[in-house]
Amino acid sequence: MSYSDYSFDDLSIVITHPAMGQLVIQGSGVGSITFAMSNDTSQHDLAADGSVMTSKIKAGNGTVAISVQQTSEAHKWFTKLYNYLSTASLSEHAQISLMATSTVMQTTHEGTHMSFQKRADKPYQAQGAQVTWTLLAADLKEY
Repeated sequence: MSYSDYSFDDLSIVITHPAMGQLVIQGSGVGSITFAMSNDTSQHDLAADGSVMTSKIKAGNGTVAISVQQTSEAHKWFTKLYNYLSTASLSEHAQISLMATSTVMQTTHEGTHMSFQKRADKPYQAQGAQVTWTLLAADLKEY
């Protein structure tokens, strides 16, 4: 019988922007974080005789979706950064970076040259909810 551990509490996330400093998240107010690559890294071309040519594509861009409680400090920080970047110069637009480390899973995710996809949707209802901030990363790695 095999056995393994998982703990979201062991995930540490650091998000930085030169003008706004950094946000350190260690579980507080965070519901989830999802790293997704945006493009395929291989393509096949099929010839009339059935031979296949494989192309290796260097594609490293992706998205990082972070769901946080709508009353959390993380949501307030994202909102402040989003509002700042909406009027900042173009040179500051894609200067968000992220490092997420899971000690239990022994993985690190790194995103650089990141920008907001859009402002997070803002729900109002009888019960508090999560809001999702999606960041586009020009370079997204896992190691």
